Amino acid sequence: MIPKIDSHIGIFVYSTKFPGCGGKIKQKPEDFHVYEVISKKSESQIKYDSGFAVFKLKKQGIDTNHALNSIQRLTGLRLKALGLKDANAVTEQYVISLKSMSTAKPFESSKFTLTPIGYSKKPLSKKDMIGNKFKIKISHANSSLTDFDEYDKILNFYGYQRFGSTRPVTHLIGKAIIQNDWPSAVDYILSYESEYDSKENSEIRNKLKDTKNLASVENQVPPQMDLERLVISELIKHNDPHSAVRALPVNMKRFYVQAYQSYLFNQTLSVAFDSGEDLFGIHENDVCYDSNGILGKFNKGLDQKLAIPQVGYSYYKKTRFDFHIQKILKDEEVTPKNFYIKELQEASNEGGFRNSSITCDDYSVNGDAIEFTLSRGSFATIILREIIKPKEPLMDGF
Repeated sequence: MIPKIDSHIGIFVYSTKFPGCGGKIKQKPEDFHVYEVISKKSESQIKYDSGFAVFKLKKQGIDTNHALNSIQRLTGLRLKALGLKDANAVTEQYVISLKSMSTAKPFESSKFTLTPIGYSKKPLSKKDMIGNKFKIKISHANSSLTDFDEYDKILNFYGYQRFGSTRPVTHLIGKAIIQNDWPSAVDYILSYESEYDSKENSEIRNKLKDTKNLASVENQVPPQMDLERLVISELIKHNDPHSAVRALPVNMKRFYVQAYQSYLFNQTLSVAFDSGEDLFGIHENDVCYDSNGILGKFNKGLDQKLAIPQVGYSYYKKTRFDFHIQKILKDEEVTPKNFYIKELQEASNEGGFRNSSITCDDYSVNGDAIEFTLSRGSFATIILREIIKPKEPLMDGF
């Protein structure tokens, strides 16, 4: 049976026959390790005595954005990350200075350490990060982890984190944005309540439902709700929902639209799989990624993986999945053109392609722990979902 939270984010199926071993993850941060992997070519570029400083950021109990904001506040050093890592894990990742320098220094706090490892002549980018290696403990499993052998039959869904986990709302905000429904976008940001959220957060959000009360409630909003505080401040000043959304950081405006795109992709995978489409093989006229990550048409004899369109304003219709996608768009009452947002152009999204399945070539089991490496953009929680088959994912650490 598919958990209710899964259906909220567009996932309606399991792609493996394994009955599930049960158990929980992330009982403590040390149970979930993530190590960022960059290409060999990128590693070889970190060899100079000056330039753009490259650091290893090792953290626990804080997400990437808040760690970088803390570093900037305490040291004045502005850094960018190749990928985002959440708070409830032990993570190691690469971060890069935004300016050329020659005196990179280590820095340490209670939740993270920042260690300089060298300099590159040009800043590393997201393209340099090719994946993440995971080491994850599964506690209280009711059957042997070694019984699972379908790691090559897992659909490449977007995981719970993309949608806000305990408050799966990011895609709803994104849909409101592409529909130019600014009041709804603000309402979702401030007051959308989730049965999975904490009692304290729900109480605050209930107070935020009436925007006439914002001035009296503003000081009660906790610091960790930094985006909400920004929106509230803007509403108090201008009483304009569109202005309040525009005030959000550019990366968040883009993220919300991408989250809705991800929701549509999850639905596409679910419906296509349920309809009997072959999502693990490639066929004539399919669009595919080759072993170097280059997109192209099916070419017999090449090492290729099936790719599925992601909806955006340049959505590519000529695939066997267009029938399913058009039906989903009709039900959602949106069109690809909606992803070009005249009133918020910086959040517009042209679409693209994404692999239909997860590639997991180095899966291994050691006692109650599993290890594997995933390419950039794939979610470890989606593999864990197929192994554990959790009844209540968020209660079980997802």
